[in-house]
Amino acid sequence: MARFLTVTPNPAIDVTYTVEQQAIGETIRVHGVRRTAGGKGLNVARVLRALGCDAAAILPLGGQGAFFRDELTRSGMPFLACPVSGSTRTTVAVVDGIVHPTLYAEPGTPLAESEWTSLAAAVRDNAVPGGWVVIAGSFPPQSVTAHLALLIDAAHAGGARVLVDTSGPLLVAAAEVGADVVKANESEICEATGADLLDGAVEIFAQRGVVLVVTRGADGVALRLPDGTTYLQPAIPGISGNPTGAGDAATAGLVAALAVDQDPRSALLSSVACGAAAVLSDLAGEIDPDALAALAERAPTGRRTDPPSLPREIGAHRDHTHED
Repeated sequence: MARFLTVTPNPAIDVTYTVEQQAIGETIRVHGVRRTAGGKGLNVARVLRALGCDAAAILPLGGQGAFFRDELTRSGMPFLACPVSGSTRTTVAVVDGIVHPTLYAEPGTPLAESEWTSLAAAVRDNAVPGGWVVIAGSFPPQSVTAHLALLIDAAHAGGARVLVDTSGPLLVAAAEVGADVVKANESEICEATGADLLDGAVEIFAQRGVVLVVTRGADGVALRLPDGTTYLQPAIPGISGNPTGAGDAATAGLVAALAVDQDPRSALLSSVACGAAAVLSDLAGEIDPDALAALAERAPTGRRTDPPSLPREIGAHRDHTHED
């Protein structure tokens, strides 16, 4: 189907409210409303296509699925919708340009076992040898390791590599059931493992032999290979705006670079440039590809550290941003 497939296990209609200033317990007048077909996997697919990559989206769709189909068709996004009996959820982001956006995320509806099987079959039938499958975002309630394993095994059966970007217990499970790359922010990694410090959390993943990518917000991104070698790429300075979706753009930049060049330095530079471009955009899943070259030139030089030590500064700042 496409060299890059994204799987959004728990898609949502993303509603963005633009307000003058966020405030708790008060009536706030909304100046602008935008509704989009959302979910981390879709955001990744959009950025991949903006980068000129052959990308398509796979997602389960229930009630309100017509909205998704209409919007994705109108935008030219290739997609495969797997029908499910439950309703598609809604998330609401409140943005004022002053503080970090506030996100209200519904949990979604559990998938039946037959629906998980159908979703995995769609992945297996459409993955291509040498391609990438990105499984991104939250999972529906009652999802378990076996459901994630179905998706990863299906991607590998099609000859593709797999990156998983999620949170909670399934983040650790992704490393245990064969993901090639696991990506999350610092807080998500610590919370998923129960470790107090990032270096302890990273060691848990290291024992499972997975490539670990740690996003650090304004502090950049780190990539740790199974042998312990770690690459650090600082963030691009002087970037401000809407960080919603920046992590998804960073994922797209990472896998787009890995698909053509196995050098982690190049992949991390592409990742931070795409993340910065997303911050400069008003909406998640949008970047200006023409801005990437200039952003990459502004990036500080990354560096490599050899095992067994993990630089302490990786754990010096905790990024508490969670995206759904």
